[in-house]
Amino acid sequence: MWAKIRKTFLAGILVLAPITLSIYILYFLFNFLDSILKETVTNFIINRFGEESIITAIPGLGIIFLIALIFITGAIARNYFGRKVISLGDYIVTHIPLLNRIYIAIKEISEAVFSEKRELFKKAVLIEYPRPGCYSIAFFTQDTKGKIQENISEDVVSVIIPTTPNPTSGYLLFVPKKDVQDLDMSVEEALKLVISGGSIHLKEKINLKKIPPYGKKRKNKIV
Repeated sequence: MWAKIRKTFLAGILVLAPITLSIYILYFLFNFLDSILKETVTNFIINRFGEESIITAIPGLGIIFLIALIFITGAIARNYFGRKVISLGDYIVTHIPLLNRIYIAIKEISEAVFSEKRELFKKAVLIEYPRPGCYSIAFFTQDTKGKIQENISEDVVSVIIPTTPNPTSGYLLFVPKKDVQDLDMSVEEALKLVISGGSIHLKEKINLKKIPPYGKKRKNKIV
C-alpha cells in the first residue's frame, strides 16, 4: 500500500513540478523586466497629468516601454549618425579606469550571444575528456584565433564543456581540431542529454571507434 502511495505521490510531482516551476520562472522574469522602467514611466505620467490614471495600472507597462526603448536604440544604432554617437560614447567609456574593464567584458559577451554573426554553440561534438578513454559532450564555438592560436603549434578549436545538470556553467577548452568528432545530433538534443545526466535515450549511436587513442592521427576533422 505504501509503495503505491509513494509512486502516486511521485507521479504527481513529475506532472506538477515542470509546469509549476515554468510558470514561476516566467512570473519572476515578467515582474523583473516590468519593474525596470515601470516606476519611471508611472512617475512621468503622474507628473505630466497630475494624477495616477488607468494606464499606470496596466500590467506589463514597464516591459512595453523597455521593448520600445530597445527598438528605438537599435534603430538609432543602425544609421550613420547613431553609429558615430555610439562610437564616441564607446571611446569615452573604454578610457575610464575600472569601468572600461566591466564595459568591455559585457560588450564582448553581448556581441558573442546576440550578434548576427555569432558562432556560439554552433554544433555538438565529442572529445576525450578529462582523460584518455573518457568522453565528454562539448559544444563547438569557433576556430580559435588571435593570441591563443599564435601560442599553440597545432590548429585548435574552441569548445565549451557544460556541467550536469546545470549546463549554464562549464569549461572552455582549446582542443586540437583533429581530436574533435562531430555528433549526429542537434545542440538541443545534446543539452537534453547533459541536463538529464545521460538518462535520456538517444536514437543516434555515438561511434567511439571513430576517435583513435591519443598519439595517433585522427581523420575526423571539423570543416
